[in-house]
Amino acid sequence: MSELAKIDAMPTIGVKDLKIARKFYEQTLGLKPNPTKEESVVGYKSGNSTIMVYESKFAGTNKATAVTWVVGDALEKIVEALKAKGVKFEHYDFPGTTRKGDIHVAGKNKMAWFKDPDGNIFSMVNG
Repeated sequence: MSELAKIDAMPTIGVKDLKIARKFYEQTLGLKPNPTKEESVVGYKSGNSTIMVYESKFAGTNKATAVTWVVGDALEKIVEALKAKGVKFEHYDFPGTTRKGDIHVAGKNKMAWFKDPDGNIFSMVNG
């Protein structure tokens, strides 16, 4: 086993404006910031992980999912709570998948996708 296999990885998300991003990550998602020494970087604790948010001119250019949360049976509740805060959910057409509102269903698997203000794609899955 390599040394990297023993160490937690950290999602790193580029944003255009850290002030706008902080409002979304802290107020909308409810993440708590961890102090950093850099003014253009904010770390957020999420479970046993840290999400690093930093200013970048390339923010939002990734067209794939950047962060996924495994939320179990709380998926529907979290989707409704985020919708109440103005989050708009993405809808995709995947083979073998149907949609129940904003939640994609494939057998026992349930998934929902949304974007931050810069267009970075986030997902939540039930397991």
